Amino acid sequence: MSDIITYQNYIDSAFSGSDELIEVLNPANAELLARIPSAGAEQVERAIAAARKAQKGWAARPAIERAGYLRKIASKVRDNAERLAKIITREQGKVPGLALVEVNFTADYLDYMAEWARRLEGEVLTSDRANEHIFLLRKPLGVVAGILPWNFPFFLIARKMAPALLTGNTIVIKPSEETPINCFEFAKLVAETDLPKGVFNVVGGTGAKAGQALTSSAGVDLISFTGSVGTGSRIMAAAAPHITKLNLELGGKAPAIVLADADLELAVNAIKASRVINTGQVCNCAERVYVERKVAEQFIDKIASAMATTRYGDPSVEADLDMGPLINQAGLDKVAQMVKTAIGNGAQLVTGGAVADKGKGFHYQPTVLAGCKADMEIMRKEIFGPVLPIQIVDSLDEAIALANDSEYGLTSSIYTRNLSSALKASRELDFGETYINRENFEAMQGFHAGTRKSGIGGADGKHGLYEYTRTQVVYVQEQS
Repeated sequence: MSDIITYQNYIDSAFSGSDELIEVLNPANAELLARIPSAGAEQVERAIAAARKAQKGWAARPAIERAGYLRKIASKVRDNAERLAKIITREQGKVPGLALVEVNFTADYLDYMAEWARRLEGEVLTSDRANEHIFLLRKPLGVVAGILPWNFPFFLIARKMAPALLTGNTIVIKPSEETPINCFEFAKLVAETDLPKGVFNVVGGTGAKAGQALTSSAGVDLISFTGSVGTGSRIMAAAAPHITKLNLELGGKAPAIVLADADLELAVNAIKASRVINTGQVCNCAERVYVERKVAEQFIDKIASAMATTRYGDPSVEADLDMGPLINQAGLDKVAQMVKTAIGNGAQLVTGGAVADKGKGFHYQPTVLAGCKADMEIMRKEIFGPVLPIQIVDSLDEAIALANDSEYGLTSSIYTRNLSSALKASRELDFGETYINRENFEAMQGFHAGTRKSGIGGADGKHGLYEYTRTQVVYVQEQS
């Protein structure tokens, strides 16, 4: 990628540019990587119209045939895995190992969703009438708008596209303007297959322009968005006039509870892994810790030592790193300000706590803050950086109460050797996911969904697949 590429929108199986362009930078060193189109309302509507035109014919194909196209695309992804991983590393700052995991997981996800082709099910319901049959059918919604985040930009293409296409929908994808290159490269791979025209479309641009055009369009039947609460709220407002169905994942503030009987080495390793993965820029990673007083000092010493040994820098030129940069200057400034405010309010800096001297990139030191209190911003608002705030508690009941006192409800975790404690936590923690004695990372066959401001609906597995369908109930009365 030494030459600066100018990418084009992918609409109706053809590439077309825009008059306006957006520059894409490497967050590790501010190097210009590429330029992408800044699509306006006219181009977005063309993509929606192409998807609409293709949808009926696509839905009429057998599901097993639709699945075959997903498998073809998965094969293309695997054939280009190393190249795609390098692109993700450069444009998003993800370390190479994690970037390659993301690419391969994306291919696996396409294949996994393809496996559902013979498992899509309706229901036969019992009638109150003699000789009547009631059938509940699942049908596609129509045109899906998939709006991607920048933190796992490649995988989220498949997370939205695969269930949409398998169930007979067509889709228009808008990648984040921060990390769009991988998505346009994905579109090139799709173009190499014989996927019918208009089934898969990609438009570049900002949320304010292309995103607004997508989410306010009467031609869209489902908006699937992953991103911030603020943007999710604006999408809801834009979708409201057309009562467009929404599927929103809007972030989290995942609590990790460490009880006195926990395996501390396991807890430290898992929480650190959950905290530094993708530089802490993951909505389901551990964002706050509640540790029982009996082991608090020991745990804090261990986690601080572990965080302090984190290797970080520019993953496109340095090997064996644990994490890379934050995505941009705004993200760096936010993390730095939250740490500064927390220390000013009485939190104790154990390790880190400063912008790292790593040249032009957006790097922040891995940080541990002890002595945090429930009313501190850093215990209540999403950090999205390599910072771990810790609060000491005296019981599991106190930890659960503090964990649940949040506007978010995506993921949670607990570390304990006691089965009763683990079951109590899984019963009483008010979160969409609870991890017991392991890091926060979901399975594709699960159901990744939250409560409260963490979103509406969910993704993955059977339940995520059916988010892309509607029901129709058919009543058949036999005639003599």
